[in-house]
Order: sequence, then C-alpha cells, then structure tokens
Amino acid sequence: MKAVITKALVDEHKLILRMIALLERNAALTTTGLFSNWQFYLDGVEFIRNYADRFHHAKEEDVLFEALVKNGMPREHSPVAAMLMEHDKGRAYVKGMEAGAKEALAGLHGRENSVARNALSYASLLREHIDKEDTILYPLAERLIPESMRDEILAEYERAELRVSGNSREHYQNIVEGYEQEKIRPSGLTAEWRY
Repeated sequence: MKAVITKALVDEHKLILRMIALLERNAALTTTGLFSNWQFYLDGVEFIRNYADRFHHAKEEDVLFEALVKNGMPREHSPVAAMLMEHDKGRAYVKGMEAGAKEALAGLHGRENSVARNALSYASLLREHIDKEDTILYPLAERLIPESMRDEILAEYERAELRVSGNSREHYQNIVEGYEQEKIRPSGLTAEWRY
C-alpha cells in the first residue's frame, strides 16, 4: 500500500483553520469596538509564525514542493509558485496585524481597523489557500510523486519538525483551545485563561 504523503499536512490545516476562525470572529468584533484583547492578536501572530509557517509551511516549501519540482512540476508559473506567492502574501498580513496590535498595546488609538483588516485579509487568503492545497495540490502530489520517494518525504517531514525549535504542537493546540473557550463580554474585555 502506498504511503500517503499529504495526510499530516491536511491534519495540520485543521488546527490552522481553527485559528483562522478565531481571527475572523475576533476581528469582526474588533471593528465594532467589542473586542480589544490585543494579546490575542499577538498570540495569533506567534501561532501563525511558528506553527503555520515554521512548522507547517516548512514541510510544504522545503519538502513537498521540492519533490513536486523534482517530478516534473515547473518551479515558475505553476501551482507551486502560486502557493509560495500566497505564503509570502500571508506573511505581509501577519506583519501588519502584529504592528497594529503592538501599537494598540502601547496605547496608540485608532489601530482597530488596521489590526482587523490584516487579520481578516490573512484569514480569507489562508482559507482559500488551504482549500486549493487540500483539493487540488495535495491530490496532484499523491498522483505525481512515485512510491520510491514517499518514505523519504515522510522522513524529511520528521526532520523538518525537529529543526523547528521552541514550542510543541500541543502548545499551539492549547493556544487555540484556550481562545475557543474564551467568553467575550459586552465590554469587549475577555475572561482570563492560561495555556
């Protein structure tokens, strides 16, 4: 039986989509003045940079996409090029969200729309991006990449995870679960929780 090389990536998308749902919920509330927990956005930035980008995207960019190129997919003007471009675009939205949240935490007023706009833009981009990967690129990879490369790809995923120093997958799951359980009060303040 052929090893499935995209299952781990699809599973990681599930946690990323849960964070995206939180960004959508809280950014919508931020635009109406009902949510001003700037730490949430900074925790979201940490999640995105470390889990979605360094942990997940590293496997895609350094392992799966390279395997696709080795098996005939062009590096330029291809689904791989489009996915890489979207990764970079997402990073720009995250940078904008972080800058606005830090400024708001420092007491600068009027950062709500910038934070919410960047959060919602990132969420929209990533929802579409994940759908394209899950429904188009990953099935293509499963068809295109030969059996002889699959065990090495899975081993490379493990090595990529080991190269990511810092917090564990469970840490990021706890961040998401903590904010999913958070109750939004009418004042816009949120209940405290610890992860």
